[in-house]
Amino acid sequence: EIVEISQMETGLVTAESIGEGLKAEGRVVLDGIFFDTDKATIKAESTPALDAIATFLRDNAALNAYIVGHTDGTGEFEHNMRLSNDRAAAVLAALVNDYKIAPERLVSQGVGPLAPARTNRTDAGRTKNRRVELVER
Repeated sequence: EIVEISQMETGLVTAESIGEGLKAEGRVVLDGIFFDTDKATIKAESTPALDAIATFLRDNAALNAYIVGHTDGTGEFEHNMRLSNDRAAAVLAALVNDYKIAPERLVSQGVGPLAPARTNRTDAGRTKNRRVELVER
């Protein structure tokens, strides 16, 4: 038996993957931003993703963007709208306050369950629907 050790695939965003996603789709999912269930406080393990986002924004100083929060389809609609908005605002606040990104470059907005990436009928789909995206404006 041969065991090969390789670096684990994290799925975290990088400055390069953000640029590629925006060029190809005009938006990119910001994998690696984590929140506690039903809260808008960014968890400490989100730092590598926030570092990458800030690097990308600094390297692309002419870019203005929306930060869009999404939820899955479970729970009350109004609650999900508020939660997605609060999460998008938390990411914007971190970029502005901690990384000194100019606030006029960013607009945060939550869309709750209105733009699912996958079905809400499965756990895997709901997981993909709970996300924050960077959208070129």
